Amino acid sequence: MSRTIRLSVCAALLAGTALTSAQAADLPSTKKAPLAPILTQWSPWMIRGRALVVVPQEDAKLKLGGAPIVGGDVNISNSVVPELDISYFFTQNIAVELVLGVTPHNVKGAGTLAGTRIGSAWLLPPTLMLQYHFTGLGAFKPYVGAGVNYTVFFNEKAKGGFTSFDLQNTFGLALQVGFDYMLNEHWGINFDVKKIFLEPKVKVNNGLISGKVKIDPWLIGTGITYRF
Repeated sequence: MSRTIRLSVCAALLAGTALTSAQAADLPSTKKAPLAPILTQWSPWMIRGRALVVVPQEDAKLKLGGAPIVGGDVNISNSVVPELDISYFFTQNIAVELVLGVTPHNVKGAGTLAGTRIGSAWLLPPTLMLQYHFTGLGAFKPYVGAGVNYTVFFNEKAKGGFTSFDLQNTFGLALQVGFDYMLNEHWGINFDVKKIFLEPKVKVNNGLISGKVKIDPWLIGTGITYRF
């Protein structure tokens, strides 16, 4: 093969290679574009179920026929009950919480009335709290709150020979501190302490004995958190 023919063949091969490369560059790529990360949607709703210990810090100012009962006081039993609360977050930090539950208590005399059975009652104390939740601490999510309570007394029963026992429904202030520890995106554990300032009026035997009873309970709870 002459030198001229060999040069012509090489030139043709080079041209064919260049043309193939150019055509390949014009074809659409089969490589998939990377997927955008899927963002978890933030939900403003949270619920909690707690086991709650109610510990009254009782005191009383009582009168008999209008005259003060010197040294007369009361003792109110503790109670352990279930509690449900529902929270709504306006922002990552600001939320409101509605606390729901009922709790039974027995009332006995104390001080100069020690040993006297007075009565029993159930309390329905719905409480609305405005909360601030601290962020930036990972799974540990502490909060503080303040709010208002309205306690309804029902199923009141007189005991110890008394014929009637009545507690007046009343408003009270509430303070709160607690934390959630989130185990994953939705589930966590909760510990919570509330203080309710509650001082209803009381009448026994249709007002023969009357006055105010300071209940001021501590509410100490622990349970499960679910974030939607």
